[in-house]
Amino acid sequence: MKVYDLGQPYFAGMPHHPVHPPFLFGLVKQHGEYIGPGGCSSSSDAIALGSHVGTHIDALCHFSCGGKLFGGVDAAGVQSYTGGLKKYSVDTIPPIVRRGVLLDIARVAGVDVLPADFVITPEHLEQTGVAVQPGDVVLLRTGWAKYFEDPAKYISQVCGPGPGIAGARWLSGKGVFAAGSDTVAFEKVPDPAMPVHVHLLVESGIHIIECLNLEELAAERVYEFQFIAAPMKIRGATGAPVRPIAIAGALS
Repeated sequence: MKVYDLGQPYFAGMPHHPVHPPFLFGLVKQHGEYIGPGGCSSSSDAIALGSHVGTHIDALCHFSCGGKLFGGVDAAGVQSYTGGLKKYSVDTIPPIVRRGVLLDIARVAGVDVLPADFVITPEHLEQTGVAVQPGDVVLLRTGWAKYFEDPAKYISQVCGPGPGIAGARWLSGKGVFAAGSDTVAFEKVPDPAMPVHVHLLVESGIHIIECLNLEELAAERVYEFQFIAAPMKIRGATGAPVRPIAIAGALS
């Protein structure tokens, strides 16, 4: 078996979607500021970030449409600034241990990195030749993980490749548990209506995982694996950082 780390690093100045707060980091205590008996010393730090920054998972309460969450729940009746969302928050997502599959769309398109205006269609998803089963975690590679160390290019004024609504309906039609990609928005952007988020989160109850690093999986052509991830258990939150791993050779 081989373990693949699918998470991106967190660092000051890292890319983040402009509607979400950035990642902030700093030492709050350096070695030598406080010295204990025998000369011991410790260093510590503090972080602050939005729940949709870096590699993260969207809870079903992240989006609504017409004032309704998934299942027709009235969003206004279950939310508060101090308590977050009382329905479908990220702490209700159990640790994820499921079959995962990689659909390498960039490879299908014959490029290393998809262009920003590329719309992933059902035909592209089918052309990967990878069988998708109910309950799977499906990961779409665009190649944009290569840009992660260049925040301006990675965000690109929130323009980037991803599935359109037809591609989203293909995924929901397969009965997947979650869909993820290596981009900041998962779906083809810009699109102010965010139809893919609405369809997956609100209409279908399918989680979205963003800002993945799928390069090593793609380079070694690992298309089927055990997917493991555990979201931070933040009560009421609409999303949370997650560090997913893929274990190749773990499926019977």
